[in-house]
Amino acid sequence: MRIRSLGVIRDARLPLGPGLTVITGETGAGKTMVVTGLGLLMGERADAGAVRAGADAAVVEGRLSITGDGPVAARVREAGGEVEDEELLLARTLASTGRSRAHVGGRSAPVGVLAELSEHLIAVHGQTDQLRLRSGAQQLRVLDGFAADAVATDLASYRDLHARWRAVAAEHEHVATHAAERAREADLLRLGLEEVERADPQPDEDVALREESERLVNVEVLRAAAAAAHEALTGEGAGAETGDGAEGADARVEAARRALEQGGAHDPALAALAGRAGEIAYLLADLSTDVAAYAGSVEADPLRLASVQERRAQLTALTRRYADDPAEGLAGVLEWSRRAAARLLELDDDGRLEALAAQREELEQQLRALAARLTSARRAAAAQLEERVAAELAALAMPSARVQVAVRTGEELGPAGCDGVELLLAAHSGAAPRPLARGASGGELSRVMLALEVVLAGADPVPTMVFDEVDAGVGGRAAVEIGRRLARLARSTQVLVVTHLAQVAAFADTHLTVVKTDDGSVTESGVVPLDDAGRVEELARMLSGRGSGTARAHAEELLRSSRAEAVQAERAPGRAPARGAAPARARR
Repeated sequence: MRIRSLGVIRDARLPLGPGLTVITGETGAGKTMVVTGLGLLMGERADAGAVRAGADAAVVEGRLSITGDGPVAARVREAGGEVEDEELLLARTLASTGRSRAHVGGRSAPVGVLAELSEHLIAVHGQTDQLRLRSGAQQLRVLDGFAADAVATDLASYRDLHARWRAVAAEHEHVATHAAERAREADLLRLGLEEVERADPQPDEDVALREESERLVNVEVLRAAAAAAHEALTGEGAGAETGDGAEGADARVEAARRALEQGGAHDPALAALAGRAGEIAYLLADLSTDVAAYAGSVEADPLRLASVQERRAQLTALTRRYADDPAEGLAGVLEWSRRAAARLLELDDDGRLEALAAQREELEQQLRALAARLTSARRAAAAQLEERVAAELAALAMPSARVQVAVRTGEELGPAGCDGVELLLAAHSGAAPRPLARGASGGELSRVMLALEVVLAGADPVPTMVFDEVDAGVGGRAAVEIGRRLARLARSTQVLVVTHLAQVAAFADTHLTVVKTDDGSVTESGVVPLDDAGRVEELARMLSGRGSGTARAHAEELLRSSRAEAVQAERAPGRAPARGAAPARARR
């Protein structure tokens, strides 16, 4: 992570490795600005007062290791960013004017995207109320994660059943609410279907009527055309009786056939042509007969014309009223009738409302049975969680503190059952349990969160946890226990700790110290990764305020003791991944 112009930090780079990283330094050196920078990078509200005096803007940049197919990568791509080699670049710029900008995967994005990603990436616990477990829904998820297999199968079945139940309930409500509308719609459909049924339109009837109407309107034109054609074919006409009529086509073709037939005696090719002329003569005779028959059949019929025009007007009105597109004609009317009949059957299904109600009731009974099993499993898991957290708190100098995991069951069938979960804390004997964020001081709250995180470490934790002065107000053996538990947590999770206690810092895999320059700022060289010798000197300073021989000896003893515990933990059967390893399961 790189921080520029934030508080006392002018420009600093922090090499944050896996396992447990501690950040130490003199009071006012800027250690807390590291936590502030992380908060900005995770989308927290920005305070322009944190911008370094004289600077235009503060900038925080981070490089994170994530899986390419996890929810974080999916959200980054959705926001238009890129993930390269399973690495994600985040940046946040805070102007001195108060304006804030964010970049995700190399692309500008709303600050809210950083907040969404932070839910999968980091949990910050400090003197202020920066709790990951700040909502009842999150506390319920944590309890279910702790319960693991005891609730997993039933919870998956419940969620599937709950989705079906909600769909059926919504459909039932829709049917019941819109009953009057459905009745009106059914009445309109019935009227329309009755009108269409009375008219009884036949497929393509409109086309046939249009053609018939055209014939009846133009009877004289058609009769004259047929007579003229017949005269041209046969030569029969007005001059036929006096012998002055023109020779018809049939006579001319017959004359051609005879001439070809005479020549065909001398040439087969000409004989073939004579045959074709004969075929034409036959066709002309047939055509002449058909034309004469047509001319005889064409008669004016005013009554039939009126009937056709009336029927066409009736069908046109149906088409305009019911066809989606009038150009479709009767085909559109018939298609509407088909759809309307199907819809009317649906609307007239009097038993549908009752059937939906019965289905909803059956699903609800199944849901309540599953919800009861979930409640039983959660209460059993809550008792185990309380017991294990109490043991951790006793070792963290809070022997009389008690965390209560309250499982409250209501009647409402929620997405995860009927249960609500609230974490309560009684900080000392005789104190009434209060909501976690209001039941303890800052230091106590951080230790409670540490105890919870240690116990919940196997319940799919976020990959990075930050504890800001988790050791406030403790010392001695309790401080050693805090360091021991942070080290245990760091075997499966990246842990960053800002601390004043050497007993905690001694357990670090990576030890960074923050050093201010003479002008009171922290520069790139002001964040120093310490080697063994440097760690001894820093631990000695933290123990005594100066590097005395006794303090150095004590510092060396602390380091030997913490390393011995680490080796013993790695050799223990069924141990968690070695400290310093980057566990794949914890990456997002």
